[in-house]
Amino acid sequence: MSRITILSDGSWGTALSTVLCRNGHDVTMWGPFPEYLEQVKKTGVNSRFLPAVKLPEPLKFEANIRKAVEGRDFLVLASPTQFARGVIWQLKDHFDAGTHKLINVAKGIENDSLLRISEICGEILGSCDYSVLSGPSHAEEVSREAPTALVAASNTAGMAGQVQELFMNDFFRVYTSSDVVGVELGGALKNVMAIAAGVIDGMQLGDNPKAALITRGISEMGRLGAALGGDPLTFSGLSGIGDLIVTCCSGHSRNRHVGEELGRGKTLRQILEGMGMVVAEGVKTTLSAYQLARQAGVECPIINEIYSVLYEGKASAEAVNYLMTRPSKPEAK
Repeated sequence: MSRITILSDGSWGTALSTVLCRNGHDVTMWGPFPEYLEQVKKTGVNSRFLPAVKLPEPLKFEANIRKAVEGRDFLVLASPTQFARGVIWQLKDHFDAGTHKLINVAKGIENDSLLRISEICGEILGSCDYSVLSGPSHAEEVSREAPTALVAASNTAGMAGQVQELFMNDFFRVYTSSDVVGVELGGALKNVMAIAAGVIDGMQLGDNPKAALITRGISEMGRLGAALGGDPLTFSGLSGIGDLIVTCCSGHSRNRHVGEELGRGKTLRQILEGMGMVVAEGVKTTLSAYQLARQAGVECPIINEIYSVLYEGKASAEAVNYLMTRPSKPEAK
């Protein structure tokens, strides 16, 4: 049994807490809003983010971050990427690199700094044991124990295997990797592609364009990922094509929902207002991915067009037409 704290009361952190409790670990959930966390504790239901799930009785709750991480073995970073820096700063004064091991499960790239979560942790916390857990997984399905496979990547010898052992059971399978960069980028960039897939669905264009989008999307992700230091083969795995397929096709996908509403003619502001506190990571990641691609000198037409739709007011139909009428080229490029 390991002592684990989930640093977030969102849907994904909540779903993973159910997996870890089922596996017999000592699990505590921390959240940024004490009153809401107390409500979750009393009702046994996370009504805001995962309302259909009755939380396991052994799950504990602690609103004080110092108490939440004191004496723990693993800390799971589960807040949305754009809020991660604030949480890590709160953690800083209570973090013990000799005791605490970090597991990141967020999928995104920070705006402005263009840093991945591992880089933010290094900047604020210094050298530490770090792993990222990512892959095709929706909280709604994991919480009802649907068969799921993910990948854990770490640069620390043996840590990916420890994460694998923590989470694995008869419905939750974990593979290991040493490619932290590739796994983090795969989980982040696929959210941009999911917005594009949603645009296709919102415009009711059919299956052909979505298949083309997924195929060309993974090619684009692999090019950019390799330029940024990831292993191109990683994008053919669970955090690449696997996560891309599920988030482009699932009704659970928040990013696909954003694209679908764009395709129906709604503005980004209208869409985000309608989602309330629910976060679609791809909206912010699009901005970071666009900037990273320009810095790296990598051609990323899908990312460019989604950026134009989200941030420059370009019509969805115009973006689709541009992608279809670009100059011809070999498939391998």
